[in-house]
Amino acid sequence: MKLQEYTIDYAQLEDLSAIIHIYNSTIAGREATADLEPVTVDSRLTWFHEHNDFHRPLWVMKNGDHMVGWMSFQSFYGRPAYNGTAEISIYVAEEYRGAGVGSILLDKAIVECPRLGIRNLVGFVFGHNGASLKLLSKYGFIQWGLLPNVAVLDGVERDLVIVGRKLSE
Repeated sequence: MKLQEYTIDYAQLEDLSAIIHIYNSTIAGREATADLEPVTVDSRLTWFHEHNDFHRPLWVMKNGDHMVGWMSFQSFYGRPAYNGTAEISIYVAEEYRGAGVGSILLDKAIVECPRLGIRNLVGFVFGHNGASLKLLSKYGFIQWGLLPNVAVLDGVERDLVIVGRKLSE
């Protein structure tokens, strides 16, 4: 599908159902998440409330009234010395994959990082998720680590690639 007029806004609680729908749509493909079964809105309420506009935002991208993707920042490793590093996650609605949504969201993330006090972005990506690795590489992410065969998806051991990007001061 083509993007016409899109907006990117901070997620509101009423967006959580669509966020979960997009997330759950990736589970069956076994490339984007280690969840094996769909998650519920209730199970993600705590996660939703961990986000805020000034430190670890959760943004939704809409094409008109239709949510086409979302992006979140998560604290890395949960200790104060790592506050300048954030894990980034991007999920795109199935009908908009390949339409540039991921690039638009990554552009926004990089622009907003100085305001958020983020100096490093990290991503945790399955080694067989070529599309995500290619997108992140396009934005200057490089491999910072590899956890070989740490996930088992449908009986197949999978690598987890840790990618990162140091942002300009």
